[in-house]
Amino acid sequence: MELSYHYGADAEPLVGSTIGAWIAEVSARFDAREALISIPQGIRWTYSELWRHTGVLARALIALDVGRGDRVGIWSTNNAEWVLLQLATARIGAVLVNVNPAWKETELEYGLTRGQVTTLFLIPSFQSSAYEQTITELCPELLADGDSRCSRVPGLRHVVIYDPVRASETAPRGGRLDTWPDVLAGAETVSEKRLREREDELDFDDPINIQFTSGTTGRPKAVLLTHHNLLNNALLSGGLLDIGPEDRVCVPVPFYHCFGMILANLLALARGAALVIPSEHFDAGATLRAIQDERCTALHGVPTMFIEQLEHPARAELDLSSLRTGIMAGAPCPPELVRRVMGDMGCSDIRIGYGMTEVSPLSHLTRKGDSIRRQTETVGTTLPHLEVKVVDVDTGRVVPHGKQGEVCFRGYQVMREYLGDSVATADAIDKSGWLNSGDLGVMEADGYLSITGRSKDMIVRGGENLYPAEIEAFLFEHPAIADVSVFGLPDERLGEEVGAWVRLAPGETPSAGDLRAWARERMAHHKVPRWIWFVDSFPETVTGKVKKYEVREIAADWLERDRREDAGGS
Repeated sequence: MELSYHYGADAEPLVGSTIGAWIAEVSARFDAREALISIPQGIRWTYSELWRHTGVLARALIALDVGRGDRVGIWSTNNAEWVLLQLATARIGAVLVNVNPAWKETELEYGLTRGQVTTLFLIPSFQSSAYEQTITELCPELLADGDSRCSRVPGLRHVVIYDPVRASETAPRGGRLDTWPDVLAGAETVSEKRLREREDELDFDDPINIQFTSGTTGRPKAVLLTHHNLLNNALLSGGLLDIGPEDRVCVPVPFYHCFGMILANLLALARGAALVIPSEHFDAGATLRAIQDERCTALHGVPTMFIEQLEHPARAELDLSSLRTGIMAGAPCPPELVRRVMGDMGCSDIRIGYGMTEVSPLSHLTRKGDSIRRQTETVGTTLPHLEVKVVDVDTGRVVPHGKQGEVCFRGYQVMREYLGDSVATADAIDKSGWLNSGDLGVMEADGYLSITGRSKDMIVRGGENLYPAEIEAFLFEHPAIADVSVFGLPDERLGEEVGAWVRLAPGETPSAGDLRAWARERMAHHKVPRWIWFVDSFPETVTGKVKKYEVREIAADWLERDRREDAGGS
């Protein structure tokens, strides 16, 4: 009997290098080649220029007294400064903390505290998100002169405001709010020799990044990742895509997410390719124009991004012939969508990927020449140097090929820990080093994996992982809500959308619209339930636990009924 275990054997070895040391070598080799193009900012930097800019910022951070292991947060949309901070923190051994641009004040407070952030970089605002206003409401002490600490986030020492589009117009803020020019001026006080000494102190097993992933306990978990985790995942993923110095990688996915930061930014720069930022936030038209104008050869995205690009009215008029490859991941990839990306967009070597933040993040990828069945019914096979097994969810024993079980990982990619949560870490990683993914899958004899479901209640909405317990915790704060159950429902565009059953307290009569409006003020927009049904009770087990699968099935029936009625059906 063949068991569901696969090891990604490969001739290409892992590298024992810090991110800074590796990018230094790449920059020296390809100094005159374009490294970073930010279209909305009008920036075109060669590798030599990018390396020089990161060096200035690295010395400026040292001048701010950012030490090895200190936490530096970034709260922003996609821009060149984000990339500079990603590389500069790596060069001095600081830990970059990715802050979700959609977070509201309560989420921000939790993230900065759990991430132990001492220095925070942020843009003033974007669309309806007022970042500067939010941080000053969270920490009003920042507006006062002196050295008074933020009472709600006492570890926060520095806040730096920068405007990626109007950098020259960044005005002094006063109080304890610095600007990008203020910070860069401090680089003059730190020598190149001191920076090199700091770089020489670092080890490739040092933690370098904290990314937040939602958890079933109702609060995001802080995933701690190392140079070794991230650099090798980026290099090996890029190798499987054949990304090299002649390539130009278009990046519409958000940098704060592991997909953008590791599989786009770091992947491109670690392999000497050009990184192209088409817009601050995903814009289908801007992405398509960037592919044409910059002759991009690779494009990453979640399925909804590809759908919007395919449906964009300007697509047929634009020349996308330069496209060759890329990764589609973050949600189920419908067969017809994959065919259209290959045919209508000309991206003949599009790959389907799968992974999770806790494995740095890509664990599986389809291969060049795979059949349509494998491209659409599997997530590919194991990345090099990673072990994967599928186990029975009740016994923990490895199941035979073709049988469903929980997918588990072991190897260089596995995170260091959930920061500040030893219990959750022990639950996730067993004594043999296996990480339990919470995803259900079936492994074929040659290692190809199909994801068939989730053993937990996670909702995957447009590539974002959402957990019902976290959303329920927010909704419970509404005084009219006596009980609530949150779940995912199928959605053609986003893969899944958030639904909720709500039991109101006696005498309360808010509408679904009222609850959504209240929720939008307190949580990220993508967590707000699209569908809300008011009920008198929930189906429960004998121990009083809500039967989520029954709630989900009933709600799906209600949704289908409502759609038929809206369409005039019976």
